[in-house]
Amino acid sequence: MIRVDNLSKRFDSKAESVTAVDDVCFEVAAGEVVTLLGPSGCGKTTTLRCIAGLERPSAGAISIADASVVDCSANLFVPAHKRHLGMVFQSYAIWPHMTVLENVAYALEGRGLAKSERKQLALEALAIVQLERFADRPAPRLSGGQQQRVAIARALVGKPRALLFDEPLSNLDAKLRAEMRAELSRLHKQIGLTSIYVTHDQAEALAISDWIIVMREGRIIERGRPADIYRRPRHVFTAQFIGNTNFVPGIVESLDNGTVAVSTEHGRLLGSDPARQLAPGARVQLSIRPEDLVVGERHANRLSGVVELAIFAGSAIEAEVRCGPMQLRCQFGRDTALAAGDRLTLSFASEAAVVLPSE
Repeated sequence: MIRVDNLSKRFDSKAESVTAVDDVCFEVAAGEVVTLLGPSGCGKTTTLRCIAGLERPSAGAISIADASVVDCSANLFVPAHKRHLGMVFQSYAIWPHMTVLENVAYALEGRGLAKSERKQLALEALAIVQLERFADRPAPRLSGGQQQRVAIARALVGKPRALLFDEPLSNLDAKLRAEMRAELSRLHKQIGLTSIYVTHDQAEALAISDWIIVMREGRIIERGRPADIYRRPRHVFTAQFIGNTNFVPGIVESLDNGTVAVSTEHGRLLGSDPARQLAPGARVQLSIRPEDLVVGERHANRLSGVVELAIFAGSAIEAEVRCGPMQLRCQFGRDTALAAGDRLTLSFASEAAVVLPSE
């Protein structure tokens, strides 16, 4: 549906030339939600703006529904309004002097449609986001989450070939973000529209995506299904950026059918190498998620330590445990009895620890 080939974007000035996007390639199949995820300045929004037609790439090609919209080698650049895409921005861009219905219908201005047809299409778009009962309400009298739904309806009303989202939930508070994540997931299942979603919020990416593309410094680091990106990352950067994790440095001793024995200052520990990218003698980091550490000797991998901090966080006990020079972040069941100063043994399963090449 959407294909991006060797996309690059440079911003040139008299003082310097900055490469914001560097040789990026990926595809989005029809009906999929693909998220570009990474820290600020990694190139994800610039990539999205190139797809939308809001930035002219320096090199590469982009096609939408098998139609080429960018080919720098042929000096082809189709303007944004001819790409038939809908875009939802971080800012709601709601017209305060218009009603909810008028805000959505305004996106159809200039298309030669009768006023009655524009109204009908706007009402259909509002029904999709469950706001049709607010059609005649002044737009400023909506909540932040409702205003973002209006922005989504406005992007949908023209029946675009795909939707582009540029950090659409970043202006909402934590509770509304969680609600809108669920709403976006519902919308995708309902309408099945191809989407590219840009965010730096890992929870959003994990919740709504079919595929996640992790970016850093203008390049793609890795891509995968949300569960694989979280549970089986292939790079230290990905493991560190997505969620919380603990790193234990070491050197590979041996490998056996995907299980890796690593020599560490805490003894011999076992982990997994799902990418099969390691060799004996390699310097590595074991990535262990806080929720995969358990109190007691349940697993063969064991670490002795002292509790430095234990906090009741409602659904879990969040703790920091000192193991020699290393501090581990842990997440235990909420009924776990812990206090600062307690000595304990932590253990974890070998399949829960991903062994990654040191960066």
